[in-house]
Amino acid sequence: MMANYQTFETPNVPIKAWTNGVPFEAEAEAQLRRVAALPFVHKWVAVMPDVHAGIGATVGSVIACNRAVIPAAVGVDIGCGMMAVKTSLRADQLPDDLRPLRLAIEAAVPHGRTDHGGKNDRGARGEPTAAVVTAWTELAAGYAQIVAKHASAGNAMHVNQLGTLGTGNHFIELCLDEAGAVWVMLHSGSRGVGNRIGSYFIERAKAEMRRWYVNLPDQDLAYLPQGSDLFDDYLQAVEWAQQYARINRELMMKATIDALRATQLLPEFTAHLEAVNCHHNYVSFEHHYGANVIVTRKGAVRAREGELGIIPGSMGAKSFIVRGKGNAESFTSCSHGAGRAMSRTKAKKLFTLEDHAAATAGVECRKDVDVIDETPGAYKVIDDVMAAQADLVDIVYTLKQIVCVKG
Repeated sequence: MMANYQTFETPNVPIKAWTNGVPFEAEAEAQLRRVAALPFVHKWVAVMPDVHAGIGATVGSVIACNRAVIPAAVGVDIGCGMMAVKTSLRADQLPDDLRPLRLAIEAAVPHGRTDHGGKNDRGARGEPTAAVVTAWTELAAGYAQIVAKHASAGNAMHVNQLGTLGTGNHFIELCLDEAGAVWVMLHSGSRGVGNRIGSYFIERAKAEMRRWYVNLPDQDLAYLPQGSDLFDDYLQAVEWAQQYARINRELMMKATIDALRATQLLPEFTAHLEAVNCHHNYVSFEHHYGANVIVTRKGAVRAREGELGIIPGSMGAKSFIVRGKGNAESFTSCSHGAGRAMSRTKAKKLFTLEDHAAATAGVECRKDVDVIDETPGAYKVIDDVMAAQADLVDIVYTLKQIVCVKG
C-alpha cells in the first residue's frame, strides 16, 4: 500500500504524520517540531491521526530514542489502556430499558472524583474489597521498592483506587458488533498512584537538566539518560504502574460482568477475552531500523503484524477491534482513539445539553452538564481517523456503543 502519511522536515529528523483528512492543530505541530529537535531521536517522530497537543510531548506521538527516555512522552496516566470482552449475549437478549444496566455498573465500579480526591472521594473505595486486597498482594512489594527510594512518588490512595475508573475520558461501555454480539469494553489506567509517579519523575528530569545546564526547546521535554540511576528507577516505576493499570482494568471488568449478571435482567452468559491491556501510555524497549531503541507511546497503541488492539471512538460513536499490519515507518503503532478536536474548556462553551443529547441518541449514558466536555463533537470523527491509518491496522470488529459509564 502507498504511504499514507505526511512528512514535515525539520533540521534534525523529520516528522511522519498519519493525519491525512483529519485536523492537525498548529500547536501540536509546534510541539512535535520541538521533540524532533532533540539530538537522541531515532530516524523520525511518528504521529498518529488522533494527534493533539499535550503537556510537553504531544498526545498521539511515538518517539524512538537512543539511550534516553522523556518522562513527559509517557505522561502521567502511565499504563492507561483498553480492555474488551466479547460475551455470548445477543442484542435481542437485552432489556428494552438499558438504564438499570448502566446504574448497576455505576454502583459496582467507583467512578468520578469528589472531595478533591480525599478520603470521601466517590471515585475511590472507603474500604478495599477482598478482591482488591488480594490483587494488591501482587503489587505491594514493587510499590515498596519504589517509595523506599523515592518517597515523594508515593500516593496514599494506592489501594483505595485499585479497581476504580477515574474521570475524564475513562469509561465502561456495552457495545454491539456487526453481528449483534454484546461486548464489554473499558478504558482506564494507573489512577492517582501512576499520576504521582509520572509527575514526580517529570520534575526530577527537569531538575537533572538544570543540574547539567542542558538547554531544551521545552522544559517539559526533560529526559533521563540511559545508565543513570534515575533512568533505571523511572523504568522500574513505569513497569510497576503498567502492572497496576492492567490489574485495575481486570478488577473493573470482573466487577462489571458480575454486576450485569446480578441484575437478573439478562440470561446466563459467558465472556471471552478478545483484546486486553493494549496500553497506550508506556515505554518499551524495541528494535527499529537497525537499532535497539527506547520507544515511548503517548496516546498510541503498538500494532505489530497480527497484534490485536482497541481503538475507541467518542461516546455515541463507534469503536474498533483492530489487527496490526506491522508498519515499520510508524514504529509498528496506531492511534489510541479518536483524539480530541478541541479543549475541554472550549467544548463546555460550544456545546449545549441539547447538542449532547442529540449526539448520544440511542446510547444509555449521562446527559448532564458534567459530561459536556466528553460529548462526541469534542472529538475527531472516528471514521476519518481510521481512514487515515488504513496502512497501520485492519479492522476486525466494529463496535457501536449502547451503554456508556463515564467518570
